[in-house]
Amino acid sequence: MTIDDAIREALRYERKVLAVYREAVAVCADPVGQAVFRSLGDEEQGHVDYLEAKLAEWKAEGAVAPGEVTTVLPGEDDVADKLAQTLRDHPTKGAQDPELEYLKRALEAETETSAFYERMVAELPAEGKALFAPFLNIERAHRSLVQAEIDALTGTGFWFDVAEFRFEAG
Repeated sequence: MTIDDAIREALRYERKVLAVYREAVAVCADPVGQAVFRSLGDEEQGHVDYLEAKLAEWKAEGAVAPGEVTTVLPGEDDVADKLAQTLRDHPTKGAQDPELEYLKRALEAETETSAFYERMVAELPAEGKALFAPFLNIERAHRSLVQAEIDALTGTGFWFDVAEFRFEAG
């Protein structure tokens, strides 16, 4: 895959997950859910803007210089620490909540997007690796955050894929 093709494909993935978040904000009635979807959507819009600028740079110069991909969300390793209290206070709503359906769609899209970036970093030459590597931790953090929200809403007894102990359960 060429860098040009990879940027176009990255834009396709980013726009797909952005659409899920934008639609979820419009449908979700829960303020916490709206805030999560809005933050993730804003982040994905930033990725689209960045990639569009890099595509224009590639077209104009035949090369791209990696830039800084910023995030306002915590990194993958910090998601649990930053969101633990919020998610523990977030009431379990059950599997019928429309927010849950959007979270599942977002999880699928984030998983696909993360896998794409992992592939690009593994397969592309150095210039492509440098362009896409910053997205890896960000997209993994998005996936972890979405999974944590799913776990909180469903009350599965798991916290970031680790079983929670409940002393009151005996």
